[in-house]
Amino acid sequence: MDVSIVKEGAKTLVKLAGRVDTTNAEKFQTDIAPLMADAAPDIDIDCSNMEYTSSQGLRLFLMLQKSVSSKGGSMVLRNMKQQVKEVFEITGFSNIITII
Repeated sequence: MDVSIVKEGAKTLVKLAGRVDTTNAEKFQTDIAPLMADAAPDIDIDCSNMEYTSSQGLRLFLMLQKSVSSKGGSMVLRNMKQQVKEVFEITGFSNIITII
């Protein structure tokens, strides 16, 4: 899994590539930790190159969403492949996290 994080003004752009699973969940959590420290985060996550997410990945997305919401910020997942999007839909995460 590769994570690229770029700050553009008030917006944070994140690009994910590969699999988000138990083998790299700790690294992903470390990568997104600074995003949870922002005062009023505005996060745009490009998932076009994300191949898969496990329950560990879902947990981290939920943790990030809760942190962002508690600070009045926003988080959007974009360009998700259909097979990954189905995981979010089946688990009900698409009702909690904005996916476009």
